[in-house]
Amino acid sequence: MEEIIIKNKLKLARVEKDLTQEQLADSVGVTRQTIGLIEAGKYNPSLKLCLAMSKVLDKGLDKLFWIGGENNEK
Repeated sequence: MEEIIIKNKLKLARVEKDLTQEQLADSVGVTRQTIGLIEAGKYNPSLKLCLAMSKVLDKGLDKLFWIGGENNEK
C-alpha cells in the first residue's frame, strides 16, 4: 500500500493571523512542539486537532491540508 503524505499550509495561515506557534498551540490545547512538527510535515494531526486549528485560523480544512502529489497544491 502506498504511503499517504499530508501536505499543509499551516505556517502560512498562522503567520497571516499573526500568531506564534505557542499561541496557536495554547488555543488548540497542544504543545508548541506539536505545531512545529505539523508545520514541518513530520506529524499528521488528528481530525479533531485539524478542525480546532481550522477554526482558530479561520480557514477551511481544504485550505490548510491536502494529500501530497495531488494537483490541488495551490
